[in-house]
Amino acid sequence: MPRRYLLALFIPAAIALDLAGASDTLVFFAAALALVPAAALMGRATEEAAGRAGPGIGGLLNVTFGNAPELIIALFALNKGLHEVTKASIVGSIVSNVLLVLGAAMFFGGLNAPRAEGRRYREQRFTAGMAHAQSAMLILAVFALTLPFVFVLVKGQHLPPVGEKNFNFPSTTENLSLAIALVLILVYVAGLLFSLRTHRELFNPFHEDDGDEGEGWTMRRAVLVLAGSGVIVALLSEILVGSIEGAAHSAGLSDFFMGAIVVAIAGNAAEHWVAVLVARKQHMDLAMNIAVGSAAQVALFVAPVLVLCSFVVGPFPMPLVFNGYEIAAMIGAAWITSYLVHEGRSNWFEGVKLLAAYALVVIIFFAA
Repeated sequence: MPRRYLLALFIPAAIALDLAGASDTLVFFAAALALVPAAALMGRATEEAAGRAGPGIGGLLNVTFGNAPELIIALFALNKGLHEVTKASIVGSIVSNVLLVLGAAMFFGGLNAPRAEGRRYREQRFTAGMAHAQSAMLILAVFALTLPFVFVLVKGQHLPPVGEKNFNFPSTTENLSLAIALVLILVYVAGLLFSLRTHRELFNPFHEDDGDEGEGWTMRRAVLVLAGSGVIVALLSEILVGSIEGAAHSAGLSDFFMGAIVVAIAGNAAEHWVAVLVARKQHMDLAMNIAVGSAAQVALFVAPVLVLCSFVVGPFPMPLVFNGYEIAAMIGAAWITSYLVHEGRSNWFEGVKLLAAYALVVIIFFAA
């Protein structure tokens, strides 16, 4: 049994500590360790599903189940009226997926990549058309998410200060965000039709099957394991976030940093693990689909759904107005990712560039 699965003992331990009312720090570390085997199991199921259906559907299954914890976490935060923390976690998820996750996948996968044909250096190759489509969707989503920010500035309205937990905007801003959310959801549905039906071959150029894992799992078993591990990840993520505020404050971290960095990483632990795992096995199409696809799904689906839910959950609606730090991080992440994937190949140094960009985001968010 792989060592990472031995950490499964922390799953009941984290639940028991949470029910017993243990210290936030103890609960936080137990839940964080418990996420590792759950994410590893999700990774295995995703690989098996991709082997049966191709990287397009396999990646879609992973980001859907992987983003479920974040959606659940955000709904709880909305119910408490923590709008700015919710929006920080949305931005953190988008940025961490395309900078941290894709950067780590390119770095570790690049170190393990075969030498390029006729050349001395190592590089990974992936389907450029698929990468272009995913990055273009992300850029469109980021463009849409910046429009309410511009609208508020032009109208001379106040932006929420960093660290604010609850900020009530005028109804015009709320209605504008609602309209943008509906457009983004339509684009997301169109994207599903594009990737799974009309241009499926672009996202599934081949079946990623190593051939050294025995007979493998059936598609039904892979989906059931994905669903089961997704439920476990959701439960552990809720426990983790419930204890994060006390643990973070004891370390002197702000709520903004907690939502944008800590909660985002914890909520996407499954995708982080899977993308790096499959990249090391040279399945870069799947890794790209998971990392960039997850960021696009958060921007095109999770964020708009949260806007719609905020009209019935919580004290008042949550408009898509982000602060300046968040806008800069999203624009920068989308731009550098689009630039690095346009050739359809990568190496370990490009991974370093993305990781460096994420480190810069962490530094400025910490200082904010």
